[in-house]
Amino acid sequence: MIRYRRPKQDDPVINDLIHKELVPYSHLPPNELKTVIKDIPKRLTRGVTLVVSPNYEADPVAFIHFMVHGELLYIDMMAVAPAHRRNRHGKTLMAQAENFAGSRGCKRAKVMVDRDNTRAHVFYRNLGYHTVRYVPLSQCFELEKKLQIRY
Repeated sequence: MIRYRRPKQDDPVINDLIHKELVPYSHLPPNELKTVIKDIPKRLTRGVTLVVSPNYEADPVAFIHFMVHGELLYIDMMAVAPAHRRNRHGKTLMAQAENFAGSRGCKRAKVMVDRDNTRAHVFYRNLGYHTVRYVPLSQCFELEKKLQIRY
C-alpha cells in the first residue's frame, strides 16, 4: 500500500535507504556529502514523501520524495529496498507523484541521476524521461519528462 510518510516511524527507514541505495552513487566531496546528509530531515519537511509498506502499520520498503514548483515536478529522492525490487514499487510511486503533480497543473517532471547509477538511468528512461544535460559539478544527469495535466 502507498501512504504518506509518518516521520517518527518512517524516517529511520528512509534514512537507511538513502544511505544504502543513494549515497554510494554520489560524487560529492565528503564534506559536501556530510552537509547534504545532515540536511535530509529538513528536506523531508518540504514537499511530499510517499512510502510503500506491506500494510498501514508496517515500515516502508520504498519511498519517494518530491516537490511541486509551479509547473515543475521535481523528484528529489526515491529508493526501493533491494529485497522489494521488481515489484513495481518504483513505477507505482512515480505514477503517484506524476498524477499528484499533473492534477496541480505541472507540465513537466525533472530528476537528477548520479552518473554511475545505471539502474536509475534505465528505470527513468523506461518511464519516458530523457536526458537534458550533464552537470559536471555534481556528476549528475538531469532528466526530464513532459506530464499530462489532469483536471
